[in-house]
Amino acid sequence: MIYIFDGSLTGLLTAVFEWFERKPGSTSLKSMMLYQPEAFRENLIVATDQEKADRVWVGLQKKLKKDWLRKFYCTYLSEIPEAYDHLFQFTIYIFQNETGAASNYGNDHVMALSKYAKSVEREKHRMEAFIRFQKTGDGMFYTSVDPDFNVLPLISNHFKNRYADQEWIIYDLKRKYGLHYNLKTVEEITIDFASEVNQKNPGLLLMDEKEELYSLLWKDYFKSANIVARKNTKLHVKHVPKRYWKYLTEKQLG
Repeated sequence: MIYIFDGSLTGLLTAVFEWFERKPGSTSLKSMMLYQPEAFRENLIVATDQEKADRVWVGLQKKLKKDWLRKFYCTYLSEIPEAYDHLFQFTIYIFQNETGAASNYGNDHVMALSKYAKSVEREKHRMEAFIRFQKTGDGMFYTSVDPDFNVLPLISNHFKNRYADQEWIIYDLKRKYGLHYNLKTVEEITIDFASEVNQKNPGLLLMDEKEELYSLLWKDYFKSANIVARKNTKLHVKHVPKRYWKYLTEKQLG
């Protein structure tokens, strides 16, 4: 049996609920975006249900310590296709065993979550260390990123606390959404980069009157879609991987 879900965390947790309702035996979970039909295997498209997902999450909170709840979330943010099935199997394993089962590193799914979460946490720390803002003419501080994993939800509080006195935007070019801090709260924003969008009509941009900011975002978006030839400069700072140099003003090579 293959369960197919919409890729959301709510959908993943709903799939766990459905498994316990149906008890179909050996089952794997795949994202709808990546699913390829397989001969001789039955499948079920999981209808995402917030109430069912909430019940599963409440159950996990009772079975897992906070550090493992974070590992669970970080693994989901990795966006690695195989990670979704590991999360699904891990959750079933946790509910079928006594509290403390997450400490059994002999279990493949426990090991997988630990590995994925570690990689995501490493990316989070690198983003926090290497991001540099540019100040636009209208006083907004802006940076664009394209991290390996979806770490924006994890770095939000860090930048809110560190730059509490200035308005800023961190925009993920790969995932096409960003964080906007308005001196009070951090909100998620998206920008419509459709071809018909004119720079003077920025569509879904939260601050549509800030044309200079929009132009900067527009330029970065299209730059990210192209492969730009760069100088083969020897890496001389061992602890700053070269792929992060683009975030450092002092390391920009032109």
